[in-house]
Amino acid sequence: MAWAPARAGAGRRPLRARYARTDWGLFVAALGLSLVGALLVWSATRADVGTALAVRHLVNAAIGLALALALVAVDVRRLRAAAPWIYLAGIVGLLLVLSPLGQTVNGSRSWLFLPGGFSLQPAELAKIGLVIGLAMLLAEGRDPLRPPQGRDVVLAWAVAALPVGLIVLQPDLGSALVLGMLTLGIVASSGAAWRWSAAALTATVAAVVAAVRVPLLDPYQVDRLLAFRDPMLDPEGIGYQTRQVRLAIGSGGWTGAGLGQGPQTQGGFVPYQHTDFVFSVAGEELGFVGAVGLLLLLGFLVVRALLVGLRCEDSFGRLVAVGVGAWFAFQVFENVGMALGLMPVTGLPLPFLSYGGSSMLACWLAVGLVACAQQD
Repeated sequence: MAWAPARAGAGRRPLRARYARTDWGLFVAALGLSLVGALLVWSATRADVGTALAVRHLVNAAIGLALALALVAVDVRRLRAAAPWIYLAGIVGLLLVLSPLGQTVNGSRSWLFLPGGFSLQPAELAKIGLVIGLAMLLAEGRDPLRPPQGRDVVLAWAVAALPVGLIVLQPDLGSALVLGMLTLGIVASSGAAWRWSAAALTATVAAVVAAVRVPLLDPYQVDRLLAFRDPMLDPEGIGYQTRQVRLAIGSGGWTGAGLGQGPQTQGGFVPYQHTDFVFSVAGEELGFVGAVGLLLLLGFLVVRALLVGLRCEDSFGRLVAVGVGAWFAFQVFENVGMALGLMPVTGLPLPFLSYGGSSMLACWLAVGLVACAQQD
C-alpha cells in the first residue's frame, strides 16, 4: 500500500511547540484517576499487605506517565512507520501466552511471568498495537475525502480478527470485546458505509454467543459469565462475588462510609476488589457522590480523546484518537456494568483505577498516543 505524503510541517515541530500544543487535560484527568486509584487500592488491601500494592500502583502510574510524555515527543511519521511492527509485537506477545511460556491465572492463560517477579498481560498491550495498526491501514495511501472501499474494511477486520481470536483462545472474552469495540469505532469513524459497522457488530455478538454455546468454554466458565443474572449458577464464585459487590455499593449511600471505613471492603468480603471490582470500594467508601465523580472524570477522558479526533486534520491522528476513546468508553461501561450486576463478569480492569501494571501502562500509552496524534 502506498504511503500518503505527510501534511507540510507535520511532525516537525520543535519539542517545546509539541508540548505547548498538547492537550494537558488528558494528562491531568489520567493522573487524578491514578492517584485516587492508589487510595482505593490501599483501602482494599491495607489489612493484608499494608501499603505495598498502593505503592506499586503509584510506581506503575509514574512509569506510564513517563512513557506517555515521551510519546508526545515522537515524530508522528515515525509512529506511522512503526505501526506494522508494533502490531506484530502485540501478536507475538499473544502467541507467547499460548505457548508453554504462558501462565494461567484465574482460569485464563493470559500472563507471561518475567524475571524479577514481574508479570505481563500481552492482551493489554495488543490494544495499543491494534489502534495504531488499524489507523495506519485505513488512513494511509487514501484520499481523506474518499471513504474506504469494501476491501479496505474487510482487511481491517481481518487484521483485528487475529488478535481477537488469539485472546478468545486464552480465553479472555473481556479483552476480546474491547478489541472488537475499538475496531468498530475506528472503522465507523473512517467513513466506511454504515452497513459494514452493522455487519461487524452483528459478527461480534455472534462470536460471543458462539463462544458461550460451543465447547470453546468449559461449563464452569459459562456459568461464571451468566452468574450476573443468576448468582446460583456459581454460588461460591462469581455469584458470591457479585452479591458482595452490590452490598458494598448499595451500603455507601450518598457520601460513603469514608476511606478505609467500609465494612464490606475492610472485612475482605469482596474477592479481587482491588483489581476487577475497585469501583465497589469507591461506591462503599466514597458514596454515590464520589463514585459519580470518578465516572465523570473517566467520561471526561473519553470526550477529550474524541474531541482531539474531531480536531485532527489528518486521518491517522483522528482514527487513533477515536480508537482510544472507544476503548476507554467500552472498558469503563463493562467494568462498572459488571459491578452493578448489569454485565457479565469478564475480569476487565477499570482504567487507571484498578491495580495492574499491564493495564496501567497500556492506558497511559493510550493517552500518549492521543497526545502524539494531536501533533499531526
